[in-house]
Amino acid sequence: MAKKRVAVVRELVEPIKTEFENRDLFQIIIGASVLAVPVGFTQETWTLGESLPFANIYIIMALTFIFISTFVYSHYHRGRIKSNPKHHLKHFSRRVFFTYIFSFAIVALLLSVIKVAPWTTDFVLAFKRTVIVAFPCSMSAAIADVIK
Repeated sequence: MAKKRVAVVRELVEPIKTEFENRDLFQIIIGASVLAVPVGFTQETWTLGESLPFANIYIIMALTFIFISTFVYSHYHRGRIKSNPKHHLKHFSRRVFFTYIFSFAIVALLLSVIKVAPWTTDFVLAFKRTVIVAFPCSMSAAIADVIK
């Protein structure tokens, strides 16, 4: 009975929902779009996509996931994972994954529209450019997701 009261009080005091909802998806899309336009339209990112080796692209992807994970953990799950690890780890992983995937998709769409991501003729170049631009866009998406 006492645990139930503590849980109710915690929900009232800490009303942050950790579940990933449709509203969060729209915030991620808008947040990714905010930086996709200025970063995706620069010649420097296009050239960087041509010149960087694949190892560096994978490092950028890993750093992106690390930064998103750190941000999501500090704003949604800090101190909560210990209370219900299965529940929070599931929602934590889901939020990080969807933040990156939808940011990547927004960037891929934008770069395809402006014809600098040739997915059908040069998949590797399109992928590399998208990963480079998705780095700042996913961070912008994660920040926009926090806005209530």
